[in-house]
Amino acid sequence: MASGSGTSRAAPTVFIEMQKALKGVDYPADKQTLVEMARSNGASDDVLSALDGLPEGQFQTPAEVSKAVGQEED
Repeated sequence: MASGSGTSRAAPTVFIEMQKALKGVDYPADKQTLVEMARSNGASDDVLSALDGLPEGQFQTPAEVSKAVGQEED
């Protein structure tokens, strides 16, 4: 039995992949910059989809991006 708390939809590996895909981003960064950087870093479709679901606006830190992705559950 898994004892995950708070990651019902997005698997932890997506967050790890996302941080790798966003390596080199200069923060603050907007959604479009994050998606473009992830794409250029060879991000998976899951990561690109998660980033594409982010709200418009500026993200100050990688942690803020991860938090926003974690809140996008349907």
